[in-house]
Amino acid sequence: MAPPAPPPSRVFAELDLAPSPAGRVEPAALPGREVHVSGSAELSARPDRARVSLRLGSRKEAAGAARSSVSRRLQYIAQTARLNGIPEENMTVTEDFSRVENTYQMEAEVCIIFSDFGKMQNVCNLLIEKLGTSVTINPPHFYHTPEAIDSLRRQVCVTAVGNTRRKAQEVCQLFGQALGKPLLIKEEETKEWGGHIDSHLSLAADSQTLQERIQNATAYASCRVFAVFEIKGKENRRSKLP
Repeated sequence: MAPPAPPPSRVFAELDLAPSPAGRVEPAALPGREVHVSGSAELSARPDRARVSLRLGSRKEAAGAARSSVSRRLQYIAQTARLNGIPEENMTVTEDFSRVENTYQMEAEVCIIFSDFGKMQNVCNLLIEKLGTSVTINPPHFYHTPEAIDSLRRQVCVTAVGNTRRKAQEVCQLFGQALGKPLLIKEEETKEWGGHIDSHLSLAADSQTLQERIQNATAYASCRVFAVFEIKGKENRRSKLP
């Protein structure tokens, strides 16, 4: 039984060199000489936003007492967020008032969006310390803003082009040539995976740590490009040829 054939080799660079009349490869600059190179890059981006949901409620025989109990805690939550530099537009409050049997029930949900995760932890710890079990803080949902995803896409493409150019320089240096201007840069393939966007809620278990949640919400992107660069011969090398 014959051994399996080796996998086909992958061409990552092609140097167009014109032979001299004597059959020798001539390194001098000639019109139309090019180096064809493919390159790639892969980058990641941690989530840039976190949304924390807090729930609180009160059930009293008097309607005013139920409202007052929830209102005081809402004021404290808003004050704490404001003192920690959270803009008002990053906090939304939803209230629901109902009558249950012979009592009045007041419930509220507060959603706060954080861009500073350290500040998020400080605010949540302070609210737990001061309000105790009278408030329920759900685990944070990490996600990316559209601007963050667009930035990741741009960065991975620029990085892939930079890697491709460096590869072309290395090939030219190997043959004693100088790299010229780019003649063609073409994006061949892009991929994205992982991450969350604002409209998709995380289904991760509540037992996950904060760092595990951030890691699970990290977005990844890869890009592969093909480029053609001009080749410029080095004058000092050309003068030494016989």
